Amino acid sequence: MAERGSAANGRGRTTRWLIGYPRAIPVGIFIAIAAITSLSVFAIERGERQREDSLMRATAQAVVSGLERRGNTSSSYLRAGAALFTTVDDVNLSLFRRFVSELRLDSDYRGADGIGWAEAISAAEITAYEQRIGSEMPTRITVTTRSKGAPEVLVPVTYLEPDTARNRRALGFDMYSESMRRAAMDEAVRMVRPTASGKVVLLQEGGEDAPGFLVYMPVFDRDFADLDLKGFIYSPFNAQQFLEDSIETDTLGGRGVRFFDGEANSQNLLAELEPENRTGLIVRQEVEIANRPMLVEIESNKVDMLSSLSMATLLFGLAVASLLMLVSRLLAQQAKEDERAIEFFREQNSIRDSLARELNHRVKNTLANVLSIVSLTRRRTDDVGEFADGLAERVRALSATHALLTQSEWGVTPVRAIIEEELAPYVDDPETALVLDGPDVGLAPNDALTLGMAIHELATNAAKYGALSTPEGRVNVEWYLVNEGLMQLEWSESGGPAVSELREPGFGTELIEKIVAHELKHPVELVFAETGVRCVLRIPVRVRGEFQIRELPPRTGH
Repeated sequence: MAERGSAANGRGRTTRWLIGYPRAIPVGIFIAIAAITSLSVFAIERGERQREDSLMRATAQAVVSGLERRGNTSSSYLRAGAALFTTVDDVNLSLFRRFVSELRLDSDYRGADGIGWAEAISAAEITAYEQRIGSEMPTRITVTTRSKGAPEVLVPVTYLEPDTARNRRALGFDMYSESMRRAAMDEAVRMVRPTASGKVVLLQEGGEDAPGFLVYMPVFDRDFADLDLKGFIYSPFNAQQFLEDSIETDTLGGRGVRFFDGEANSQNLLAELEPENRTGLIVRQEVEIANRPMLVEIESNKVDMLSSLSMATLLFGLAVASLLMLVSRLLAQQAKEDERAIEFFREQNSIRDSLARELNHRVKNTLANVLSIVSLTRRRTDDVGEFADGLAERVRALSATHALLTQSEWGVTPVRAIIEEELAPYVDDPETALVLDGPDVGLAPNDALTLGMAIHELATNAAKYGALSTPEGRVNVEWYLVNEGLMQLEWSESGGPAVSELREPGFGTELIEKIVAHELKHPVELVFAETGVRCVLRIPVRVRGEFQIRELPPRTGH
């Protein structure tokens, strides 16, 4: 029994919470599930980011390995050439070409523009050098230098294989006269090992701004103790081609690669393979190419979007959260319904009283309109029959509008329906006699009754004296919204008998100008022009809450 009572108390507390917080409880459940889902998505995305970071680092390592492999391969060839040229007294074209051909350079040497020999000479030896080398080459070789004044040492490009038009552009150029190349040569002599230069533009580019670099290996005379420099065997590299040939682009997975000479900035950029999508998420890894530190930068191509697993988790979590919120909302609504059922019977008496008071108010308004019509009609005629006929027609017009209000349950009544209802008794062929044009606008009950009276009087006058009294007559009724709370309706007649300017105003005129204007709280413009009557009415367009039957608080009395 104690357990059953405890369970009942628990259900009671839950019900009170649902009734007390019918929106907060479902929203709280939704927020709690959504928070758990968000944490799950965050954990998944964090794992995805870590996975992408690992893949980027693996890609960087693969790129670095490819670059180092190409650099080491080039350095091996240069070491072999240096070993050979050290053993001979003179490096001539025949020896150099035989050396290059015996190397049988295969695909492992891709990315380089070839292998070259640059002999070290003094300024006094330039003329003899040009004659000696010119006798071996099909074209004359001229030494060009960037040094100002007479240089002490020159290292002009002597031979460069393969013998192509591109490579011939570099022949004779004194590489020692350019600071970046000179620094690499000096370092190679100091270390006696292949050494790469910094970022340069090869003469082979023919003036194009394509970054590259060179790898130098010094060659000394056989008397190694004196380190008498004979020259350099070297390889020039176009950096972009070196990068592309050093890696397999399929392994990048759409990621980007940038190759820098030193720090990562635009001035040091040697080559680049752009990513499929620029994300700004990068990893960097240092690489050493021929005794020179360089840098590789990998950029992720993964856009900042949720992974498929995160998306599935998010959708599932939101679905569960929405379902639980809906169930709790339904439970809250059921609890509310049970409470409303108790309140319903108490409210009925209050609603009945409210209805009676509201209907009494509206009946009084209608009777006041009838009394005004009776008073005006009585002042306009002394004949009892005419008085009765006129009164009956106007009460019948009020009755027709009341019928429309009943159909709309005393809500808003369409303007078009009021006009058509009042004009129906006077028009044989609506298609030829009437033109009704205006938006779908609904009027409050009292305003609808007032408009019905005005249209009835205008129609009666038109049927007796105006456009509806002849087959050729035509009535145009147009209405439009001046603003959200006001509508303007224009009645104009044409094709009927000429209207006399001396015509005395009748009952309809007085009713429209006094009663209608008073009820609508806007002046009425009524003109009896010779071509036909024209009337302009300005009618309020009220919000439903301003006129609907409302529940009033129950009256208390003693």
